[in-house]
Amino acid sequence: MADQSALPDAMLALLTGPDVDELLAAALAPAGARLEQWTVRDVDHRPGRRTTVSYAVHVAWPGGVRAETFAATVTPGGTPAQEASTDRLVVTDGDHEIEVWRFPFDAELPALAAMCFEDSAIQTLRSLGIDAAGAHVDVLSYRPRKRAVIRVSRPGATWYVKVLRPAVGAEMRRRHELLTDAGLPVPVCLAARDDGLLVLSEVPGTPLGSALTVTGAAACDPMDLISMLDRLPAELLALPRRRPWAEYAQHYAGVIASTLPSEAARVHDVAAEIDVALSAYAGGTVEPTHGDFYEAQLMVDDGRITGLLDVDTAGPGRRVDDLACMLAHLSLLTILETGAARGAREALEWWTPVFDRRVDPRELRVRTAGVIVSLATGAFRSQEAGWERSTSDRLTLARLWLDAAGGLRIPV
Repeated sequence: MADQSALPDAMLALLTGPDVDELLAAALAPAGARLEQWTVRDVDHRPGRRTTVSYAVHVAWPGGVRAETFAATVTPGGTPAQEASTDRLVVTDGDHEIEVWRFPFDAELPALAAMCFEDSAIQTLRSLGIDAAGAHVDVLSYRPRKRAVIRVSRPGATWYVKVLRPAVGAEMRRRHELLTDAGLPVPVCLAARDDGLLVLSEVPGTPLGSALTVTGAAACDPMDLISMLDRLPAELLALPRRRPWAEYAQHYAGVIASTLPSEAARVHDVAAEIDVALSAYAGGTVEPTHGDFYEAQLMVDDGRITGLLDVDTAGPGRRVDDLACMLAHLSLLTILETGAARGAREALEWWTPVFDRRVDPRELRVRTAGVIVSLATGAFRSQEAGWERSTSDRLTLARLWLDAAGGLRIPV
């Protein structure tokens, strides 16, 4: 029998192969535009479920050529769920449903389009009681079907607008309010709407990742990180519990195997070992957690934590998962060509022994390996140059952390 992990994934091939020319051209035709060229910008691949890809596209409009962002999603099944429009094409080949749309007209983010144009963004904020007259709009990030972050700024004032799926937006607002009431330095939710739009305040400080580049591990005391987590309010325990990154190792192994078949055997072996090792730690104390705790989520100033960001995943969990997430991201920084590599190594050497005193050291390393497996999909998702090598390097890093669990080493 053929090794299924080594076979090409039909949905992935459909949205990254030669069929993309026809899909994008068909999406542009109703608007009287012509496709000039395209490149893949971002890939969110979920084997057997749904694959979403965004593209950087050059489009010839009647008034000239313009750079645009398009996205497409494909799911098994033959009946389109959305109606087509001038900004969205919905087709089916009988086996798959394919939807193609032009940014910012994402059907799953209904609040997005209004926030991407200055006049409508200012008007939207005015309707929420916020005076942003004369403001400039910058789209900082866009994950198709999931979320976008938009900065709205004018001299003396800056707001960050998160656009989420409507159901997620309500949950997000509740988390911000719980954490603000508990005195945590999270952005204040200034306004929200039922369509998934949240307006957040700016928090002071420098991103911890940037501070590591300048001051090394002195950018933050590891005990302050633990204290920040220990201040998370007990009310978070009433929220739905999410599985931590490490417990999705098999899922991410499947993603990697489908995109890089040459690493299928290795990643499945690593994921299986992680699952076996974690089975010894079933249960454990449930505490309030951040859920995605790493250097990009923290703002610091002069060695002090001044901001805690992206609390989308805050809820009940295990402290060891928050600390493993931090170590995994730091470890990844050590192999990336960034200025933070030296500071990240210093932090790993100082912070890991401190974390070891708070949680089980062996479990911490196993879960760090699991988080790194999840991060190993990132190079392909963001279509980095040389993503194949980057993926392999990250799997090697995961293996080092898994092996380190035996002797409680720090693989730096």
